[in-house]
Amino acid sequence: MVLGVQHDRALEISLANPLAKKVETIPFDHANGRVLATSLTSHVDDPRFDNSAMDGFAVRASDCKQKLSTLIIVGTSQAGGEQPPAIGPGQACKVMTGAPMPAGADAIVMVEDTKTDQDRVTILGPARTGYIRRRAENLAKGQEALPAGATLTSAVLALAGTMGYGEVEVIKKPKIAILSTGDELVRPGTELAPGQIYESNSHALASLVESMGCQAVRHESMNDSMDELRATLDKLSGYDAILTSGGVSMGEWDLVRRIMEEEGDISFWKMKIRPGGPPLFGTWNEKPLFGLPGNPVSSLVVFHVLVAPWIASSLGYHEEMGPRVSRRVSVILEEDVAGAQGKLCLRRIRIRSDNGQLLATTHTHQGSGNMHSMVVHNGLTLLPPDTDGKAGEVVEALWLS
Repeated sequence: MVLGVQHDRALEISLANPLAKKVETIPFDHANGRVLATSLTSHVDDPRFDNSAMDGFAVRASDCKQKLSTLIIVGTSQAGGEQPPAIGPGQACKVMTGAPMPAGADAIVMVEDTKTDQDRVTILGPARTGYIRRRAENLAKGQEALPAGATLTSAVLALAGTMGYGEVEVIKKPKIAILSTGDELVRPGTELAPGQIYESNSHALASLVESMGCQAVRHESMNDSMDELRATLDKLSGYDAILTSGGVSMGEWDLVRRIMEEEGDISFWKMKIRPGGPPLFGTWNEKPLFGLPGNPVSSLVVFHVLVAPWIASSLGYHEEMGPRVSRRVSVILEEDVAGAQGKLCLRRIRIRSDNGQLLATTHTHQGSGNMHSMVVHNGLTLLPPDTDGKAGEVVEALWLS
């Protein structure tokens, strides 16, 4: 077991026991929000043929150089219809948006710029070559357009459909068990006895797990009992990974740490970050286990800086297009922010955009039990160890989703 590791080292160690990546093929209709397991190449050219971007008339631009040119209408081109007749000198073809261009035409005149009289059309405006969508100008058949690890958002789904996919290969959602520990914890909505508090960490962690493209399996909090904890962990080891909250510090009743020391396999304990210093990582029955702090803010902070990147790296998420709960940005501090001796400092900040710049300030105290601070703030500083942030300085930060 490694004791007291820096953030980067903690992530490196945890990735030695990655989340198992499994793949499944699902119908396109059920793919919303899933993550691509493999890159997608287009089955077709897009567009498949030259077509009109406007309702109007397909013409030869050379026939429309004089004002009030009159052309003979030789046919109509409709989207989904038969191939229209070719046009020759002095001829035009009525064309709808998305309909194939007739052979011989090299420009479009918008319907608003024309006047028709039976089988003739008078051209009142410009003939534009730019109103023709050229075959394969968006994508060529065989071209890779969507990378592995991308979330199937509305736009990605539309593109995959355009490329001809009726089913897609996606990452099977890992099942991650979530367990809070502590005699003092009771379910929200019940009546509190003296010394009790409402358990909320598991709900917050479940939300984050789902946002990272996994399936959260939340279990009710359990009392401080080694026998009960052992039996519960054995049960949870049937899942792909385990997240616990609480019980990882140095107290007599920090049972997650004790049972992992005595019966599990701990890879590291304690990270050099503030807040969130006492987490551990290891395996229980060969399944990855993160022991997160019980303080609400610390629990969420550790998820953002350790668990989320572990999930993303394990499953091969695309850096920009894959699921994420935060993104790294540069911000200008509007006030001094104290760092932490020897530790990565994750101060809660409020990030806002002003004239193209991201500015950051603080709004509440920074106690690790102050969950309200995670609501009024939307970011975390990434101040290196032994570094204070001064007003006006540019610092790195996580902008939370």
